[in-house]
This record gives sequence, structure tokens and C-alpha cells, in this order.
Amino acid sequence: MKRILTVLLAVMLLPVISTAAADDALVPVTFCLDWTPNTNHTGVYAAQALGYYREAGLDVKIVQPPEDGATLMCAAGQAQFSVTAQDSMAAALDRDDPLCVTAVAAVLQHNTSGIISRKGDGITSPKGMEGKVYSTWESPVELAMLRWCMEKDGADFDKVRLIPNNITDEPGALQAHQTDSIWVFYGWGAIGAGLRNIECDYWDFASLGKELDYYTPVILGNNDFLQNSPETARAFLEATAKGYRYAAEHPQEAADMLIAGDNTRSLEDSRELVYASQEWISAQYIADAADWGVFDPERWDAFYGWLFENNLTAHDLRGIGYSNDYLPKD
Repeated sequence: MKRILTVLLAVMLLPVISTAAADDALVPVTFCLDWTPNTNHTGVYAAQALGYYREAGLDVKIVQPPEDGATLMCAAGQAQFSVTAQDSMAAALDRDDPLCVTAVAAVLQHNTSGIISRKGDGITSPKGMEGKVYSTWESPVELAMLRWCMEKDGADFDKVRLIPNNITDEPGALQAHQTDSIWVFYGWGAIGAGLRNIECDYWDFASLGKELDYYTPVILGNNDFLQNSPETARAFLEATAKGYRYAAEHPQEAADMLIAGDNTRSLEDSRELVYASQEWISAQYIADAADWGVFDPERWDAFYGWLFENNLTAHDLRGIGYSNDYLPKD
């Protein structure tokens, strides 16, 4: 009898032991977001929820960015991958000792950001910002882009009144006349205004010149990790690409996975916005590219060439900082 019980106990424990052994075999990967979870990140949450990472032999942990930023965390090797944007990344590369990171995938294929304003205030183009208030992060690249756009439109940037951007609710700030204009991503700020029936105007940077149609956001990889573990990096990006392809084809289901996977619970009260944003942004993940994640070298260089020619970087960053080598080949 004792022998039978021992055998039964062993059989019952076998799945538990097998699962633990399988978990031990997974390769740990830390992925650091650039902000609280939003629809830019949906493909990663979909890959997690659908088991794509586990199928690839990976145990992926999604973490929030530290106070000093996701790029520094990735460069320090505390995360193998993180999220940033090509414009922000310039500061990491424009150094005598560049940070050890490389952009390995484009989350969106085009720059979907622009300036939102109250409808009727006349800010339907850069020229309309003359004499108006703009809420700024005081970033040299941000301000140079605005100056360039306004001068191209025959306007004087020095006639814009700049105030600090401490706004978290862009449509609400416009409605309350806290400011006249704010830089937003269309897929969140502009769509959010529409859902709340706050009438706004919007113009976008990418339509004003190919130089400003840069990649935002992008996924960064730590250079040492990429060099020492290229197959793990490729496995991560192949699973991530599957997640973004799924999100492109199944916006509603992917939005539910994003909300369910958000351990900050910041999206629980924004379900309507997440659904609407996801419906719009799903078409932007691949857009006109051959597949998700692919960088066009000419477009990458167009922005960094523009930064250099406008004395916004000390080094010519064209041809560096990105790679298509770790993306799926099929």
C-alpha cells in the first residue's frame, strides 16, 4: 500500500516538477517601457498574453522606467531592451562616449505626433502659432523643430509665448484655456479629445518635411547583450513582431490584453480611449513597410542629418544607432 501511495504521489508531482524545470530553462529578459503602458506597447503585452515569448524560450519581464529613464537602464545592462524615440536617442549617441544602445525595431513606421489646439483659434498650421501660447518641455530639438516648421510656413517663432508643459490631460488643458497649443501623439491626445467631444485642430510634423518623419517610438537593445546573445535577441524580436502583427489584425482583443497586462492599473478607467486608440494605431505598426519593425536607412538618416545641419548635434549621427539585423527575416 505504501509503495502504491508513493508512486501516486510521484505521478501527481510530475507536472509541477516538469513546469518548474521548464521555467528554469527559460532565458530571462527584462523589457523597460518608456512610459506607463499605452497602445505603443500593445504588441509586447499581446506577445506576453499569447505565450509567444514562452514559446521562444524566454521569460520576459515588463518593467516601468526608472526616474533617470529607460535608455540609461538599457545602456547599463539592467534591461536587455527598452523603449525610446529617435529624437530622444540622439542625446545618447551624440557624445564622445556614446551610450551602448542600438535601435533594433521601429514600433511605428512614421512620426504620428503633432500640435493640437482649440478649434477656431486658427492654429491649423505652424503659422497659426504666432501670438499664441505653447506648452514646452524646453527640449532643444523640440523647439528647433517648431522654429523650423514656423519659418518654413513664413511665421516668426519668437512671437510664440512659451510656458512650461506640466500637462497630463491635453484636451482638458485646452478646454480650460490653460494653454493654446500642445505637442501630442495623435493616437492618444487627439483621439482622446474626440471621445470627449472637445473640438480641436491638429497639424502633424511628418507632413511638413521628410526630415521630421522620424521613428518614434523605437525598441532599443543593449549593445553587449546584442553582441553576446544575438540568438536570444532575435528570438525576442521574432516573438515581439508576432505580437505586433496580432495587434495589427485584432485591435479589440489586443487592447484587452494590454489592459489586463497593465500592472500599474493606469488603463482601467480609460477603456474607451484604449479601444479607440488601438483601432487607429493598429494600422500604424506596419503601415507601408514590408513588415513590423523595419528601419528605412534613408529616413533614419534624414532626421539625424537635419539635426546635424541645424547644429543640434555635435556629431554627424547618420548611419549609426540602428540595425535591422535582429528582426525576423521571413
